[in-house]
Amino acid sequence: MDSTNRIVVVTGIGATTPLGGDSASTWEGMLAGRSGVKLLDDERFADLPVKIAARAAVDPSEVLPRPLARKLDRSAQFALIAAREAWADAGYTAPAGEDEKIEPARLGAVIASGIGGVTTLLDQYDVLKEKGSRRVSPHTVPMLMPNGPSANVGLEVNAQAGVHAMVSACASGAEAIGYAVEMIRNGRADVVIAGGTEAAIHPLPVAAFANMMAMSKNNEEPEKASRPYDKGRDGFVLGEGAGVVVLESAEFAARRGARVYCEVLGQGLSADSHHIAQPEPGGRGIAAAMRHLLETTDLKPDQVAHLNAHATSTPLGDIAEIKALRQVLGDDLDHVAVSATKSMTGHLLGGAGGIETVATVLALYHRLAPPTINVDELDEEVDADIVRGEPRPLPQGTIAAINNSFGFGGHNVVLAFRTV
Repeated sequence: MDSTNRIVVVTGIGATTPLGGDSASTWEGMLAGRSGVKLLDDERFADLPVKIAARAAVDPSEVLPRPLARKLDRSAQFALIAAREAWADAGYTAPAGEDEKIEPARLGAVIASGIGGVTTLLDQYDVLKEKGSRRVSPHTVPMLMPNGPSANVGLEVNAQAGVHAMVSACASGAEAIGYAVEMIRNGRADVVIAGGTEAAIHPLPVAAFANMMAMSKNNEEPEKASRPYDKGRDGFVLGEGAGVVVLESAEFAARRGARVYCEVLGQGLSADSHHIAQPEPGGRGIAAAMRHLLETTDLKPDQVAHLNAHATSTPLGDIAEIKALRQVLGDDLDHVAVSATKSMTGHLLGGAGGIETVATVLALYHRLAPPTINVDELDEEVDADIVRGEPRPLPQGTIAAINNSFGFGGHNVVLAFRTV
């Protein structure tokens, strides 16, 4: 393997989120500190303890042709929209092979979802009960498969080096991007399209999360419900959408003259082995993932200028993450601008690592950290510099940024990026 293939860069980004139907409008919404959380007007949520969520700003039905959309679960619809934007943003004009810049056998796809086609499964079960078996869609199985979004993106771009779907709850999107990096580094692919997607705003998941006491019940003030690090936080707000990036070996990107957003340094991985749904309160597992990142890359703590935190707005999770940051970064944490973009997008579950990677890449590219909103009274245990109010300029020179993603089951994924 050519050693230059070990350097991985980001050449394209795409997103569809509660803040906008593409990456530009999403980024604009983040910088403006705009919340995408709203009251759910669907009567199916009327009797639930949680009646708020962050729906996508642009419905897929406004973007995709109806015949195509009918064959895709909503999670796959989001993934396809974000992937198309990222693919075009990277400078590709057609699927691999048709676009002669990339051969199909050198292109991979890794798109993750924490839950997969849950709305398809639930809706088609209702069809079965109410209308009988003959009315169940013949597309149900490929629509509900967790690998459905990745498979459809792979088909879209003609990826033949491998099409994969990581499933690690709310760490899924970040783990997909980390896996994509490894595909390029081990020489299996020159280009990989990677990210995360989720579409689970349905009464059953909402009721289940609510009964776990994991979600905010601030139905009276939806836009203020997602409040990471605030003393009055009471849980996360469910969001939907997708974030996708195009990753390439630096050598391949240079050969075709691609625009490069930043370098991907690598990933750190660990597992809490503590509880199926609760984080290890001292941040032990998170700290282990961060140490793994530092041990397997050339990243130094004093290079880190920005961090997009997992920060879901849960009482235990937010503090555990801060404790881990302090354990590993020490005094260097004092000069890290910490953003919690879930305060605006809500929690996209398996899609969170995808959209937050897009946000981290753009923060480095524009040298601007987005604010965390709704922090009216900072929790005294939050021993870090939280960006609040206005976006904050990041330093000049070579700087790095980290994106954290953690999931039920104790999954911890830490991604690192650096300016070029």
